[in-house]
Amino acid sequence: MNSDFTQGSIFKKLVAFMIPVLGALVLQAAYGAVDLLVVGRFGTTAGLSAVSTGSQVLNLVTFVVVQFAMGITVLIARYLGEKKPEKIGAVIGGGAIVFTIISVVLFIVMVCFAHPISILMQAPEEAVDLTASYVRICGGGIFFIVAYNLLSAIFRGLGDSKSPLLFVLVACIVNVIGDMVLVAGFHMDAAGAAIATVTAQALSVVFAVLLLIKKDLPFTIKKSDFRLNPQCKRFLQIGLPLALQEFLTQLSFLALCAFVNRLGLEASSGYGVACKIVNFAMLVPSSLMQSMASFVSQNVGAGKKKRAKQSMFTGIGVGLVVGCLVFVLVMFKGDVVAGIFSTDASVIQNAFDYLKGFAPETIVTAILFSMIGYFNGNNKTVWVMIQGLVQTLLVRLPLAYYMSIQPNASLTKIGLAAPVATVTGIILNVGFFIYLNRKEKAVTSPSS
Repeated sequence: MNSDFTQGSIFKKLVAFMIPVLGALVLQAAYGAVDLLVVGRFGTTAGLSAVSTGSQVLNLVTFVVVQFAMGITVLIARYLGEKKPEKIGAVIGGGAIVFTIISVVLFIVMVCFAHPISILMQAPEEAVDLTASYVRICGGGIFFIVAYNLLSAIFRGLGDSKSPLLFVLVACIVNVIGDMVLVAGFHMDAAGAAIATVTAQALSVVFAVLLLIKKDLPFTIKKSDFRLNPQCKRFLQIGLPLALQEFLTQLSFLALCAFVNRLGLEASSGYGVACKIVNFAMLVPSSLMQSMASFVSQNVGAGKKKRAKQSMFTGIGVGLVVGCLVFVLVMFKGDVVAGIFSTDASVIQNAFDYLKGFAPETIVTAILFSMIGYFNGNNKTVWVMIQGLVQTLLVRLPLAYYMSIQPNASLTKIGLAAPVATVTGIILNVGFFIYLNRKEKAVTSPSS
């Protein structure tokens, strides 16, 4: 049954929809974390650096695809709110064609250019070949990674956040088994971790397709829907700005990874461990952003703009409570958390150093991501792109680079670039929110 977000308690409905989204994101983050954990325990330091650098590349691809797919989530939710389910078949059919084209392009880039990508990432010399191997194997299975994210976007647009949780649960179990067999058992190091990841995604896609076929859908999908149809333009208008912004944001993280890699193998491995912890710290804000887009879009489609705004403030409240708890954990017990991923004292210390600078980000991101989710649901994705680019290109990257070239460059100061950029984003978004409200009032108030 699809969730109706246009009536009832906002808090209860938002949290009920968000928890499975959060669960799926936790398991997805556990993917990379398990890879790093198993390679850290049973592989080599070069293998750990390779998985750390290679998974940054895979994250770039995955996050861009997720943002692209947001256009499909928003459009499906909008049509449900407008009571026009007959338009959804064409959205899904067109989406399947567009995302197949994207998969082919990514396959060529990642398989053919794995080695240059690894060098561009400034992977430490002893880890270049292992990094290239990791990127190449993940590129070989990119079709499954793209398909999984498209299917999840469709289900979330339908108001069903529980099914994507099931897909990723299947994938996570397979990934853990694969890592233990290939890395711990056969000592395949970074390549074993990559094979386990791709196999897990492939099985989750098969499971997701079977579930979609069996699901009682409020629309039909015809053969003629599978083409480049007018709905493609609509979801691309929503998804493209988000994908471009995410691409440049992730590129900035890759640049950050390259800045840190110049500080040596231990700093590189420590930063890799810190990034996995950061991924977990960002899960609640990320799940709020994804949930908010579906929630707001359905209410805007049904003409309930006030309720859409209330849901944004509810999301900020939920995010702040969790964010403060995560801040305390990361700031004061970051070394204990880092110790889960590595037994090397210097790697743990480097990870903790970065986390101390990054810690305030766990609080401010709760505000920023709820606002971005609200704007996404309102089709203001060009604005989301602009504010994202300002944060990334004018604040986070220049500041991180400046900190990395200081004589006594510390990971703590490099980590500080993230919360400074996020605060800049909040100021921009508050300004835009006030501007939109004034514009709305000017339209609705009778002219004197």
